[in-house]
Amino acid sequence: MSLMAQENGTPRFLFRLMETSLPALLFCLFLVSVSSAQESMPHQAQAVTPLAELLREAEQNSPQIQAARQSWQAAKQVPTQVSTLPDPQFTLQNLSVGSPRPFAGYTNSDFAYLGLGVSQEIPYPGKLRLKGEIARREADISQQQIESVRRAVMAELKAAYFQLAYLSKTLTILEQDAELLKQVGQAADARYRSGMGSQQDLLQAQLQQTKLLREIAMHHLEVGKLEARLKQLLNRPQDSPDIEPAELVETPLVQAYADLLAATQTQNPELAGAKKMIEKQSLQVDLARKDFYPDFNVQYMWQRTDPTQFRAYYMLSVGVRVPIYRGRKQRPELAQAEAEQLRARSELQVQSQQVAAELRAQYVLAQQTSELLRIYREGLSPQSRSEFQAALAAYQSNKQDFQALLAAFLDVLRFDQEYWQNVAEYETAIARLEQMTGLSLR
Repeated sequence: MSLMAQENGTPRFLFRLMETSLPALLFCLFLVSVSSAQESMPHQAQAVTPLAELLREAEQNSPQIQAARQSWQAAKQVPTQVSTLPDPQFTLQNLSVGSPRPFAGYTNSDFAYLGLGVSQEIPYPGKLRLKGEIARREADISQQQIESVRRAVMAELKAAYFQLAYLSKTLTILEQDAELLKQVGQAADARYRSGMGSQQDLLQAQLQQTKLLREIAMHHLEVGKLEARLKQLLNRPQDSPDIEPAELVETPLVQAYADLLAATQTQNPELAGAKKMIEKQSLQVDLARKDFYPDFNVQYMWQRTDPTQFRAYYMLSVGVRVPIYRGRKQRPELAQAEAEQLRARSELQVQSQQVAAELRAQYVLAQQTSELLRIYREGLSPQSRSEFQAALAAYQSNKQDFQALLAAFLDVLRFDQEYWQNVAEYETAIARLEQMTGLSLR
């Protein structure tokens, strides 16, 4: 049996446990299976994909960004349409005498004639220009929407990438901490064989190993969801190779809140779009005032009777469309435009407050998380490992019970996971700051 243990790489104490109790036998087989599974996992690792590479790919292939760009391209075609005169209308007239047939009686009556004419509607001066300016503001809003959608996609991509990196790191931590749990199992085995321990200690160690497997399975489930979301954002096929993230690194935040807030005032697309909306509504008010003035219609007509007896007739007509229902049309239109202008200004204030509040929240989150990371690095993580080693030594020397040793192990596991979770949250907050300010903080 000793030779077999050496050949298979299985600790000798596991085979000695087989001679002790059935729970111990189950536990040792469980550890062997978990160990072999964990050893096989690193061989499946793929080449690391940098975040910058994914951002460039999303910039080119994201259907959301492409849809926003096409919407802007469509909006740019509107200004020339609405600022151009209406199409002219051409008219052909024929007056027949003595017969309903067209052109009948043209030589039989002095009243029969053939006429050609053209008419053109002419809006009051300034209306077409204002319509064109309003359409250009709409196109400007669509252009800002491109940047807004682009930043939202990039921020979501970064958040998913950081979460994937956290889960990848956590899987490594679970594998490493499983080695600590083996030490716990070995200590429990030694205590049990010496008659000072209980079978319950072995069962609790086995239960904790099962919990580790459950966490690994749950992490793989979350990894699968994040891989699907990343491929969707990148417009990749879902059966394409999975993305392997780089290890999380804390990005220093050196900018002050005032600097970030100033950047949002000039570079935030939501605020820029709200300002363009105010400009558009101001032009809409000017156009509503123009509607109090009349529009015109010019018509020119050529008529020909019997060319042997009469000369051709030429007729110029000018029509005026007078807005006589001002109380029911023009004044309500002006009131609507002024109300929309006030609404646009209020929405700009709301948007400004929302951006400032969100910026402040993300800035505080980044600062406090950075402080937490320092506490984990310099205090909680090394202290928990020292406590575990002390608890393990005390348990092996029969100076401490198994529950204290297990609690020390759980502290190590929890603090390791919490540290990297906080790193992912910190980097996600940095991504949100980049989204709102347009600055590159990395």
